[in-house]
Amino acid sequence: MLTKKVDDAKIRMLCGMIDEAEHIVLTCHVRPDGDAVGSTLGMAILLRSIGKKAVVVTPDLPPRSLSFLPEAKEVVAYSKYPDFAKRLLDESDLILCCDFNKLSRLDMLEPLVAGTKGKKVLIDHHEKPDSFADLTISCPDMSSTCELMFRLICDLGLYQELPLDAATCLTTGLITDTRNFSVNCSDPEIYTVLIKLLEKGVDKPMIVREAIELKSLDSLRLQVHALDHKMEIFESHSAAVITIGKEELERFNYQRGDTEGLVNVPLSVEGIRYSFFLREDDDCIKVSARSVNSFPVNKICEDLYGGGGHVMAAGGEFKGSLDECRRILIESMPSYDRWLETNSERHH
Repeated sequence: MLTKKVDDAKIRMLCGMIDEAEHIVLTCHVRPDGDAVGSTLGMAILLRSIGKKAVVVTPDLPPRSLSFLPEAKEVVAYSKYPDFAKRLLDESDLILCCDFNKLSRLDMLEPLVAGTKGKKVLIDHHEKPDSFADLTISCPDMSSTCELMFRLICDLGLYQELPLDAATCLTTGLITDTRNFSVNCSDPEIYTVLIKLLEKGVDKPMIVREAIELKSLDSLRLQVHALDHKMEIFESHSAAVITIGKEELERFNYQRGDTEGLVNVPLSVEGIRYSFFLREDDDCIKVSARSVNSFPVNKICEDLYGGGGHVMAAGGEFKGSLDECRRILIESMPSYDRWLETNSERHH
């Protein structure tokens, strides 16, 4: 039995909105990860199974590491199909906004979603959500938006109707956002959620292999290059930094998702408490950060890069050069050393 996390009034509101809606769009943040795609696609599959018209519209293409997900080819990426995506949003009377806390995380989709006449529901597990939605369901203590979405499905009385394909998508978000249940999983109830999903027939080993372990040869070579030539260790700050420029990405035939999980690798080095990965994209420097033992990388991302996230998993963006982004981070490290003095026992 799962503890009640969302009050009944909000569940009734959500139920009413879904019942009244004819065209439902589910969307998520730019550069969608396993949790973003899993939560939107999983709920869309469930809604279609009970007779609703539901489609997933994303700002850009999901990474190829998630192409194994059921109905992944049905996702409409605005970057690839702008006219079709706009028409779907214009026709929608309900938009489920999943796995982001600010409309700006939609990137190019932001003005389109903001300008729609349909109702909006925010379903998310990040802190400090903006108040743009008609209904906000925010649970920062959740491991993932997929966990929150599963709980909502149960609260709506739809668990029995949950198809295997939808359960597979939701389990993928659980696995990727917890690094296969190694972080953000201190609440014992997350394993109850997993069990209930496995009871639907979900193949967990397949998801782990497809979403986490499998890599293309180019991706593997890029990661080896990054660790061998571009990883810097700052022992006095218990930190690691990896930087990758556009030329290097092109040299290794980079595709979206090829660096997924790279930021986690330095955390396996003894004494490293937090890790940053700085990647040069076309329009910005993409910042990813991970940590162990509750070191607050979300605070660093918020202070330096206008980002945020969870205590041990955060990110942001920097408008400037890769060298400048790196310099700002390194020069700021002493300001965060005080966090190294607390909770000195190292966890994973």
